[in-house]
Amino acid sequence: MDLFPIHHHRQGLTRTRKAIAEGVLHIGFIGGSITAPTYSTWPEGVISWFHEKFPGLRLCVDNVALGATGSDLGVFRAQRDLIDKKCDLVFVEYAVNDHGTAREKRRRSQEGLVRKLLAGEGRDVVFAYTYFSEMYAEMAAEIVPQSILDLDEVAAHYGIGSVWMGLHAYNEVRAGQMRWDEWIPDNVHPGERGSWSYSRSVGAYLQRELIDAPNPQPISTGDHRPAPLDASHWENTTIIPFDQVRLNGPWTIRRSLTWWADLMLETSAVGARLSFDFTGSNLCLGFAFGKSSAEFRYRIDDSDWSVSERDRPDWCSFDWFRLHRVAENLPRGQHHIEIEVIHGNRPECTGANFRLALIGVV
Repeated sequence: MDLFPIHHHRQGLTRTRKAIAEGVLHIGFIGGSITAPTYSTWPEGVISWFHEKFPGLRLCVDNVALGATGSDLGVFRAQRDLIDKKCDLVFVEYAVNDHGTAREKRRRSQEGLVRKLLAGEGRDVVFAYTYFSEMYAEMAAEIVPQSILDLDEVAAHYGIGSVWMGLHAYNEVRAGQMRWDEWIPDNVHPGERGSWSYSRSVGAYLQRELIDAPNPQPISTGDHRPAPLDASHWENTTIIPFDQVRLNGPWTIRRSLTWWADLMLETSAVGARLSFDFTGSNLCLGFAFGKSSAEFRYRIDDSDWSVSERDRPDWCSFDWFRLHRVAENLPRGQHHIEIEVIHGNRPECTGANFRLALIGVV
């Protein structure tokens, strides 16, 4: 792994430097539970680094990372949660949560997310690569995990710098500077010492980019972005509002109790139906999901009915914003979908609560 450094310095963080000079910096974080907002995860160390290095800087932070979510959901959340918030600098962390997704699928959502963040005037972006136990065998054999290689190929194509935080921490463990159980006591989520290690590696990256040797060449944005690596990338997403959905049965549109959704379309009635039209080639539904969630059957364009069969890990509750890819690679154009709520009729299905938070189309 000597040929793959902890830090890849590419195009400069020119927008970040400009914001610092003007006295107000808006930072965004997106990723999974390793990054999700608590006062002990690695983003807190990065925030502290900015306070230490730039006293008096007004720092605005939107940490919108969500546990057990990948870049396929992140690409639909980017506009509301990062772009509309006017973030100057965004850290993207999906090496772990995208690890189990097929390479072609994760490439399309990862590149779509980047292209969204760089559209128009754009913003500075940094990729952060974390670790979990499924990467151990490769790293012990001096092999870079494939999910990191894939992400860094996207980063390199768009001139985005990256920090392999997981390798920095792994090296500290190998050098006897940190115990393994201090780093990741559950083999995924870093403890306070591990989070500090992650943030230190990011701080070293920022030290060079913002203080010691700033690169004056900005990341290309808007019309100057490179041609896409994959023509089927997920940049062009739309979200269908609930008022365009036709309902049959006892449905309610409620204000969401979670910060990651504004409204929920919900029912607990088996047999309740909904339908809507959409234009695109991919359809994704995002749910507030847990053990008592309903399953559903659906058909597109009067095709045969299909039935969802989602796993329900012991840890899951209705706090899980879970994306379900209903249709992929449809002929591009207008389509129609019908959905009917069912129980699921499996021991692990303990209810029939259908709580829909997102209708996303690519």
